[in-house]
Amino acid sequence: MKITDLSVTLFAWDDIPATQYGVHTGRFSGRSHLGLVTVSTDEGVQGHAFVGSSSRSAEFDANSIITYLKPQVMGQNPLDREKLFQAMWRRTRSTTLRCIGAVDIALWDLAGKVANLPIHQLLGSYRSTVPAYASSPVQPSREAYVEEALAIKAAGWSAYKIHPPTVWEEDIRVCQAVRKAVGDDYRVMLDSTWVYQYPEALRVGLAIQEMGFYWYEDPLADDDITSYVKLRQQLRIPIMATEHSPGGLEGYAPWLMLQATDYLRGDVAVKGGITTIVKTAHLAEAFHMNYEVHHGGNSLNNVANLHVIMAIKNCEYFEVLLPDGAQKYGLLEDITVDRGGLVHAPNGPGLGAQIDFALIERKKTAVLR
Repeated sequence: MKITDLSVTLFAWDDIPATQYGVHTGRFSGRSHLGLVTVSTDEGVQGHAFVGSSSRSAEFDANSIITYLKPQVMGQNPLDREKLFQAMWRRTRSTTLRCIGAVDIALWDLAGKVANLPIHQLLGSYRSTVPAYASSPVQPSREAYVEEALAIKAAGWSAYKIHPPTVWEEDIRVCQAVRKAVGDDYRVMLDSTWVYQYPEALRVGLAIQEMGFYWYEDPLADDDITSYVKLRQQLRIPIMATEHSPGGLEGYAPWLMLQATDYLRGDVAVKGGITTIVKTAHLAEAFHMNYEVHHGGNSLNNVANLHVIMAIKNCEYFEVLLPDGAQKYGLLEDITVDRGGLVHAPNGPGLGAQIDFALIERKKTAVLR
């Protein structure tokens, strides 16, 4: 079997609601583009992935996939995923981890279709369900956070994570209001999206530690490893970093060696695909650490994330980023959370997702080859 083509079909995503998750995203709305990445073979089997998100159009990455990654895979056996991954990784100075991740996911999808197995079974399934937690947008008021948290708790979800206003004093007040509303026994986390300097991060960390928050995520800049070491030494609450720390697999090494974080973090988009996050999850397991998988930025990336979660022991949750209108697009049936707060493993071959090819055709703006 040989790869005969790699293409990216750009399609419009309209009517995205006004949304913000922190200073790093700003407030975005309206229109973006996703890209359907397709790997084709001489035996007629295809693998698919999405590239892009509501806040980062696929237009930024589509040309890079064709220019820098297509030459690395053309004519190759698509089942030689590690060989192809290493070839693509050598182009990281020219392309992006998102591009490598998209092609890697498409190759895994293709392999699952050849084997007639879901990806999590190719990896070696560990479970068939996982608890979900809701991850908030930045809300306009403390009352809005409280209302959302109570709705999530009432729906049976396992936990609620706050993306705060990113002003440290107000962030503490938001956390106090949510904790009071949901009670002491419900799990709540804080994701401060890299916004604090060390003194602010310490003040917020001490406050939410006393409130019994479950983890403290990304309080400091993603490359400020020395301050993370200091912060972890001062706090009892578990710290989660490395979501956007520089690099892929090798980039986690200093965080482990310096004991700068309690959890490792990443997803298929920001770390370079299924191949990278599986390796990292196993690396974390060797240190008796969890690898908590981050939201993937689009619907098909989240399916890919879910397959990995189903194949590893050391991930506690599946993240659902709200609102749905800024996150779910391009599938006939997207991932849902059941009444018990659980997400279930996909069981179709490969990714096992039902891509809405009719929508893609209607919204198509370009095909790159």
